[in-house]
Amino acid sequence: MRVKRTQGRFLVDVDFTGASSGVTALYGPSGAGKSSVIGMIAGLARPDSGRIAIGDRALFDSGRGIDLPPEKRRVGCVFQDGRLFPHLSVRSNLTYGMKLISPAERKIPLDQVIDLLGIGHLLDRNPKHLSGGEKQRAAIGRALLISPSALLMDEPLASLDPARKDELIPYIACVGREFSIPVLYVSHSLQEIRRLTDRIVFLRDGRVEQVAEC
Repeated sequence: MRVKRTQGRFLVDVDFTGASSGVTALYGPSGAGKSSVIGMIAGLARPDSGRIAIGDRALFDSGRGIDLPPEKRRVGCVFQDGRLFPHLSVRSNLTYGMKLISPAERKIPLDQVIDLLGIGHLLDRNPKHLSGGEKQRAAIGRALLISPSALLMDEPLASLDPARKDELIPYIACVGREFSIPVLYVSHSLQEIRRLTDRIVFLRDGRVEQVAEC
């Protein structure tokens, strides 16, 4: 991606290429612009100029007048709090987005996601009866089941205690490889990132300082 966006007095001006599969991390202190980048890729915020593409498919291109709405981008998102629907079971949360796409577009099987994330025993539970780690695994599953072209994870472990973080990291690490999709992972914990990622994009003050391979 190569974009610029002015937010009040803050300028986000980034240019980097993530890994085509596996995990690319956005790392930097609070206020570096990490969540702003995620928002622009997801279509929740519009860049002033530039281009965002996944493979050869442009999501945004100011020069060509392309700006796909969020629902057309087919990008899965996982946030800090999981954002599960509280009135639905885990099974219904998982299949909610999947049911909005045609069967022909469903490339990631439900059973495979359930097995990979180890959530088969949770399917009939309500989110209020889940631990923080279980909620995040269900949120990851829901994001995967829209068969996304990429998965965006905005500090998904930030609200968890160390034990729950250790529980969830192996699941996140294998998602990109298992389904051959790029994962963009936001964190301000370098220790966490080094356990997960193939490539680290270092951000500071809205700009890319360095891109390092792990």
